[in-house]
Amino acid sequence: MPEYTGAFGFIFLRTGGAALLFWISSLFIKSEKIEKKDWKTLLLAAVLGAVINMLSFFKGLELSTPINSSILVTITPIIVVIFSALLLKERIHFVKIAGIAMGLVGAIGLVIYGNEIRTDAPNIPLGNGLFIINATAYGLYLIVIKKMMDTYQPITVLKWVFTIAFLINIPITYSDFSQINWDMPGSIVASIVFVILGTTYMTYLFNGFALTKLKASSVSAFVYVQPLIGILVAIISGQDHLSLTKAAAATLVLLGVYFATKKQTD
Repeated sequence: MPEYTGAFGFIFLRTGGAALLFWISSLFIKSEKIEKKDWKTLLLAAVLGAVINMLSFFKGLELSTPINSSILVTITPIIVVIFSALLLKERIHFVKIAGIAMGLVGAIGLVIYGNEIRTDAPNIPLGNGLFIINATAYGLYLIVIKKMMDTYQPITVLKWVFTIAFLINIPITYSDFSQINWDMPGSIVASIVFVILGTTYMTYLFNGFALTKLKASSVSAFVYVQPLIGILVAIISGQDHLSLTKAAAATLVLLGVYFATKKQTD
């Protein structure tokens, strides 16, 4: 973006490609019928997890900077903890709260001391606002979809989530999609495939399976690993170096995820 595709054109490819992959995957599992009462939940999950979430993030990335997105995405676990307590009546133990807070401090430390990628940022305040909307929508998605993952197989649920999302996104994203510059090098094609296969299909699928084993608040805590991975990749590729501050921040992230997901006895 934006040389080969606009933000919304990318969302057209992302949701459409993921929907296709989930439909193909569903051919290898037992067919399940969605109960009539559950379609409203699927619709809400699609709007939160693959419409508002994705559109606001990609548009925010056009307007703001990657480092801002890394910082603001870390509010997701906080949102999940709050709404899990209010909507799912999850009991939030002190250890989990402490773990989430620890991870938040570590994640912010990582992105603050990581090298920022230079990018065009024409409207940082609006872009940051969209990142907050993105984090909030994804946090609510995890809560809404949790019950569905306990009732149906993750592939069945995600097949319909992305199909619904793709249909909703068509009138919003088709204009950008129709203007995609298809004369692109192999590296750009590989990047698009990675986003569809890796950061969409596999990420949502693995999160779906995780939600069948863990609470929504526990799953959301792993968002803190994202800036950690970013720093590690930057170090390995020679774009960054390891300092004492970064090592301490990374330790806080790992300890935070451990305590946030540690099973507690009532």
